[in-house]
Amino acid sequence: MKKSTYHIFFSKLSNPLRIDIISILKKSPKPATAISKELKTEQSKVSHALKELRDCNIIKFEKKGKQRIYSLSKTIIPILNLIDCHAKNCIKCKGCKNEK
Repeated sequence: MKKSTYHIFFSKLSNPLRIDIISILKKSPKPATAISKELKTEQSKVSHALKELRDCNIIKFEKKGKQRIYSLSKTIIPILNLIDCHAKNCIKCKGCKNEK
């Protein structure tokens, strides 16, 4: 069975490490080393997650010297904003709220 585009896209977002990376990059572009330090995660794991996100064009990078500076692609930002809006306004859906 051929996987749908939705399945591929959402499977890339189903990993907690990838979501954490997206959340960090939503604030500002960063190199892999800074992401790794902020998440307190091995750089090899972060690099693998970055590759998965790059393969789906969720993130992009720009070379600055020897470093790659990662940022969110321009198409993912409106999707994240829509998700934030949905969670904020979705009164009936307790699963969408970040309640503590």
